[in-house]
This record gives sequence, structure tokens and C-alpha cells, in this order.
Amino acid sequence: TKMAATKIFTFFTRGLQNALLRENAAISSVSIHPKRNSSSFTYVPEEAPEDAGETARMNLFQSLTSAMDIALEKDPSAVIFGEDVAFGGVFRCTVGLKDKYGKDRVFNTPLSEQGIVGFGIGVAAAGATAIAEIQFADYIYPAFDQIVNEASKFRYRSGNLFNAGRLTIRAPCGAVGHGALYHSQSPEAYFAHTPGIKVVIPRGPIQAKGLLLSCIRDDNPCIYFEPKILYRSAVEQVPTGDYMLPLSKAEVLVEGSDLTLVGWGTQVHVLREVGKMAEEKLNISCEVIDLVTILPWDSDTINESVSKTGRLLIAHEAPLTGGFAAEIAASVQNECFLNLEAPIQRVCGYDTPFPHIYDPFYKFNIVIHLHFQNECFLNLEAPIQCVCGYDTPFPHIYDPFYKFNIVIHLHFQNECFLNLEAPIQRVCGYDTPFPHIYEPFYKFNIVIHLHFQNECFLNLEAPIQRVCGYDTPFPHIYEPFYMPDKWRCFDAVKKVMNY
Repeated sequence: TKMAATKIFTFFTRGLQNALLRENAAISSVSIHPKRNSSSFTYVPEEAPEDAGETARMNLFQSLTSAMDIALEKDPSAVIFGEDVAFGGVFRCTVGLKDKYGKDRVFNTPLSEQGIVGFGIGVAAAGATAIAEIQFADYIYPAFDQIVNEASKFRYRSGNLFNAGRLTIRAPCGAVGHGALYHSQSPEAYFAHTPGIKVVIPRGPIQAKGLLLSCIRDDNPCIYFEPKILYRSAVEQVPTGDYMLPLSKAEVLVEGSDLTLVGWGTQVHVLREVGKMAEEKLNISCEVIDLVTILPWDSDTINESVSKTGRLLIAHEAPLTGGFAAEIAASVQNECFLNLEAPIQRVCGYDTPFPHIYDPFYKFNIVIHLHFQNECFLNLEAPIQCVCGYDTPFPHIYDPFYKFNIVIHLHFQNECFLNLEAPIQRVCGYDTPFPHIYEPFYKFNIVIHLHFQNECFLNLEAPIQRVCGYDTPFPHIYEPFYMPDKWRCFDAVKKVMNY
């Protein structure tokens, strides 16, 4: 029996290996790209301000350790907890802190993300400072209810009598090239739909330390996503002292005049390289912006840049559909419509689970690749840019061939771009917790909602309107005034017709 099983296993194993070799050979023979074995970007260290005081060479995880060390030292109520944090954590971000501050302030928890965050809410509500670690952002979802329905609404539902503001949730995020579907996700967009919390993503060690201290000391619950590919690859001279950096303030890293490039976390470094390539190959001047904070995001800086350049490209590792780039694009076209020279472009991850062996092709190894032109290209003043995922589950064994090293990718052209005479409009919920008493104004009693702008862009004569619920918890006593009723919809109709 054992011999038969061994023969069967060997037969199928060899068959699979031969099939993969044939498939790899076929793919290699038709590939139009040079071979890529990993997602590539060059990390360029930044310099600390001259008045920052003494500095030390640190990578990103060491800068986070330094920040938490300062937080524990200066705040006697601060505690750090999570899976394996007592011995330093799987990424070594808390190494040495238990020995320095004791097991009552740095301690392990059971393997329960819901329990970790729920405990953190209780600690923060009692007046202490809670620093919770979720071992991978991919596993933050069991805690989703605690974050979205408890932490974010704690202050609102109690009329500011209680709050969980001193809760910070750290979580490593993003791809590294071998994490596959359960250790590569970027879930920031899920939480961007939740008023009452802040979502922050750093790009390097200097910034990471200052932003983490700002989150720990902020009066609102914060989710702090750490791009784990930068833990060791990003090294800078980091100030050793205590300092904070502002939240909800984007940074213009490279000034330009022709195109605005917006990203956050790891993608900032990719876009920096894209800007250089665009200048060298296309003589295009790109302005590179790090958004820094996903929620609440700095729309003023982005709008000011797009008003100057007239073009916008947004890139992130998270999947295309529903990604935060969509919110940025919708907001910018409303504020800067008359300044836009071309449709806003999004370069994002694929709408599939994250693969393993095609990992290098899932992220953005951007090469400014002039590609397929739509039959309507000559009618456009500028091509639409779109680099999207395949309409398939993300594969595992063909990881290196599945991603695109393309950011500025002349692709599907919008058929009606030049005919649009007004910006797309959105009538949406307010950026506040959802009240209870205005509930009837929060649902979608949409009467006339101008819709598909991408397909009919050049045929539109007025901005598209969105009449939606408010970005707040649902209220009670003002229900009759809170929903997107016929009057709000009618106001949108008047705006469309009178634009």
C-alpha cells in the first residue's frame, strides 16, 4: 500500500512539475517584459531636520521601538500588548521593552484579535494609554466589529462622556514578495469608511517614529499600518529624542509642474522612481506627494497640487475596486474639474487574493510603459491611465508573471472625455459620526442620480451627482432630516441643470 501511494504521489508530482515547466517556458517565450523576481524600488534615505538633535542609525522597526520606549517612559499608564510582543514580536518591534518596563506593561495576549482590540478599548476608556499590536494586518478582520462599532463610536454614543481615544492599533501591512494571500494585504480602505478613527501609514524610519508618537498621544483611536517590507530595508539617521509629526497633513516630497503622483507607505518610493523615469524618458515634471494619513486625509494639499499640474495619478497596493484612490479621485475631480487636463488615473493592486509566486507582478514595479491605444485615442487630449488586476483569483505558482511593472500605462481610452462640460458631483454623508435622529435622511431615497461617467464622459453636460448617507454613525432623534431624501436629491438635480 505504501509503495502504491508513493508511486501515485511521484506520478502526480512529476506531472505537475513538467506542466509547470512547460507553462513557464510558454510564458517566458511571449513575455514582453524583462524577467522580474521581486517588486523593485530603491529606498532613498531622508535626512532629519537640523534642529532634531542627536541621531542614531535605525531601520524602521528600530525607530518604532524607540517611539514605544519613549511612550512607556513618559506615560506611566501606557501598556503594550499583543501576540508575542513580550519577547519582541515576530518583527522585533518590541524587543527589550518587557525587560525594561516589566511584564505588567508589556505582555502577550491570547491569539484573539477581537480580544486584543476589545481589551485595548477597555484600557483606553479607563483612562490609560493602550498600544495594541495585531501581528499581521491580514488578521485584523476578527477585530473589525470592535474597531468599527465600538472604538470609533465610543465618544459619539456617550455624548463625549467617555472615549477610547488613547488606543493605538499597530499592524504590519503590505507585500514583501513571498507573503501570499494571508500576509500581504493592505486593508486601509476598509477603515477609511469609518468616522471616529484615524488611519496612518508611514514611509520611512524618521517619519514612522514621529507619526507613531502622534498616534499614541492623539485623542482619537488610531490604526497605524506599518509597511513590513520597509522594516529592515529602510534605514535612516533617526533623532533619538522625543518628537511628533502632524497627522492628516500630506507631504510634497518632490515639486513638479506636469503631473501629480500620490501614494502612501511603500508606494511613495515607487512613485519617486516613476517621477525620475518620467523626467528622463518623457521630459515630464512630476510632483510626488505622500498622503501620510488616510483618514482624515489632507485634501487641500492634493487639490492645490492638481490645480497646478492639471493631472493626477494615484497608486496603492490595495485592490483597485473600492480602494482609497477612488475616494481621492472622486473628491479631486469635484474640486479641480476645470483644472484637469486628463482623466484621473489609478494604478492599484488586482481585484484578486494576493498570490505567492506572482508577487513581483502584483505590486508596482513601475516602468512608464506606453501600451495599447484605444480606437478613440486621437479624440482625446490625454489618455486615461488604468493598470488593473485580472478578473480571476490571484494565482500562486505563477506569481512572478502576474504583476504589472507599469504605472504610466497608456491603456483603455475613455470614449467621451472631451465632451464633459462640468465636474462630477457627489452628494454624500457628512464626515461625522452617524447621528440617530436624522436617520430618514441617511438612506438612499435617490430619485435622479446621474451615474456612469466613465463610459459617457465626453457626453456629459453636468457633473455626476451622488446623494448618499452621511459619513457618521446613524442617529436617532433627527432621523427625518438625515437621510438623502427627495429634497436633497432635488437640490442635486438643480445643481446639475444649472451648472
